[in-house]
Amino acid sequence: MLSVKTLLPFIYLGLVYATDFNAFTLHEKVAIAPNGFVSLGSAQPEQTITLRIALAQADKDAIVDALYSVSDPSGSKYGQHLSKEDVEALAAPSQATKDAVGSWLRDNGLNATTISPAGDWIAISVPINKANSLFDADFSTFAHQDSGKQIIRTLSYALPKSLQGHVDLVHPTVTFPESADLTSTQSSKTKRGFHNLVGRGGPSSCAKGTTPACLQDLYNIPKKAATYKGNSLGVTGFFGNNAHYSYLEKFLKTYRPDMSSKTNFTSVGIDKGSNDQDAPSVSEGELDIQYTVGVATGVPVTYYFIGYDSHDNLDGYIDEANYLLGLKNPPLVLTTSYARTESSISFKLTDKLCHLYAQLGARGTTILFGSGDNGPGCASGKGKSQMFEPNFPSNCPYVTSVGGTSGSGPEQAWDGSSGGFSNYYARPSYQNSAVTRYLAQHGKTNTGRYNASGRGFPDIAAKADDFAILEPDLFVVSGTSAASPTVASIVALLNDMLLSKGKKPLGFLNPWLYGNAAGAFTDVSTGNSTIHCTDNDAARGFSAEVGWDPVTGLGSLRFDKLVSLLGL
Repeated sequence: MLSVKTLLPFIYLGLVYATDFNAFTLHEKVAIAPNGFVSLGSAQPEQTITLRIALAQADKDAIVDALYSVSDPSGSKYGQHLSKEDVEALAAPSQATKDAVGSWLRDNGLNATTISPAGDWIAISVPINKANSLFDADFSTFAHQDSGKQIIRTLSYALPKSLQGHVDLVHPTVTFPESADLTSTQSSKTKRGFHNLVGRGGPSSCAKGTTPACLQDLYNIPKKAATYKGNSLGVTGFFGNNAHYSYLEKFLKTYRPDMSSKTNFTSVGIDKGSNDQDAPSVSEGELDIQYTVGVATGVPVTYYFIGYDSHDNLDGYIDEANYLLGLKNPPLVLTTSYARTESSISFKLTDKLCHLYAQLGARGTTILFGSGDNGPGCASGKGKSQMFEPNFPSNCPYVTSVGGTSGSGPEQAWDGSSGGFSNYYARPSYQNSAVTRYLAQHGKTNTGRYNASGRGFPDIAAKADDFAILEPDLFVVSGTSAASPTVASIVALLNDMLLSKGKKPLGFLNPWLYGNAAGAFTDVSTGNSTIHCTDNDAARGFSAEVGWDPVTGLGSLRFDKLVSLLGL
């Protein structure tokens, strides 16, 4: 951000200028709307828009420093997770910021609502013409060509001098929805998969596809029920992916006859989300619930169901994180089976959400995301047709990204497993050794298609192919959205053993995974991810290699080895 002590009114000086004697600095800008969107012109001036304002934290690095302090096995504070009050104190804006923003609100006749536990997010509702004036913006109506849906965005906005250094971002402004979100509906959501179970070798229980028994044998996951009452596992549900109680009951009768078929889960709605039992199944909700309840035996599972009325204009990601941070006891593990392309969200917005995950991690929550199902991805935009495209939230250094494997005798890389390197975040220190080794041996492949200095993902992997779900008839799906619930179940069962012995839950995994846990993986070194970025481009991707790689990460977890490693 530029600092200019003297400004001549009405004279444009680079990114800093003055109008009405109030200096503005350009804060975020995109050159054009994303592919698929067309401008219909300026929005109606009297129309009301609700804007979220992210306030600068007193010390931006404090929450990340705290996260690493309690997550580094070699540190003296390992496992000493912070309380709700401690995290909120670290994430809160300074008094100077509160005063500056409060003065700005009063001067402009605005009322704000605090929308985060730490007070670092507020919301205001204003007419479009006032929003344009407040942020020197041009809020316009954009139509999505495929769906016909209309949204209001601006291609740039600025902050007045009084807010500079006190506001991290204003949203929604320059970040647009992804096209897939606009073209998908609850009734037309595309199912992934096919109807024939295919055997891939390995344990005999995997001979007819992936079931709880297959996963238990492959990763040595115990069937014995967890016993610690304070344990918890959260599952994120988006986009109308309802999970049906009756389908789960039939699934348990079929694939876990040793469990009570009445074993259930709790649904919690966010943004008016309702796990409607009369809504049709679109697979994802069934998959996530059936392979957490059905694998993390005895662990209480909560389905955090995000409605279509998400006010954060980011599919509910922000609203869910803030909701969980507001709980006295957030889930000890949270698995989410959804991803977006990194470039679809501005860095400022990405970083703000990433820091929300750091807050949860500092409180002891393990945050898991499926890495995605589009291999290395394809970047869009002029001159980028040969570039790979990383995914969000796997690009965030404070979450654990889960890639996919296929088969079982032995496992190999699943060809859809997303992975690569972030263009937003530098490589975190915890993965320096593993990723540097990979780049030294294999970095010349796909040179120029990725940012070799970026945060590498995925971190780990699990089986992602041929998962049998019931909805209520047999349906078979594949994807890292199956791998993440599997890993979540493993972590939840490990937490149960730790908590039962008076120890702390695992929390943020990555420093431990790349350090002390290095010997507890099955290295996956065959197979590859693939994608065609243009019609004239050959299939490209990354290969699974010995050690860490951007397809399967460090490999798949072995429950028995982790138990031994943890001294359980």
